[in-house]
Amino acid sequence: CSASANKPVLTLFTKKPCPLCDEAKEVLEPYKRRFILQEVDITLPENSVWYDKYKYDIPVFHLNGKFLMKHQVDIQKFEDQLMKLELQND
Repeated sequence: CSASANKPVLTLFTKKPCPLCDEAKEVLEPYKRRFILQEVDITLPENSVWYDKYKYDIPVFHLNGKFLMKHQVDIQKFEDQLMKLELQND
């Protein structure tokens, strides 16, 4: 289906354990049909660049490859950006 090809990708930079990440995912749950969630474990060796950048800031979110927010979900900001991307795709 082509709809999923147009869905924005929300990247979550995380590590285990990350209670704040779990909380963030719960907050985003009602929106999950509108984006693809991609999780990046910053503790993996291939993600060391992200680890150096975000080790004190997770959760960190990028939307379609652009930095969006960190520490917690700013639902207003998230909705605004998601809406913008959805309008571009129509």
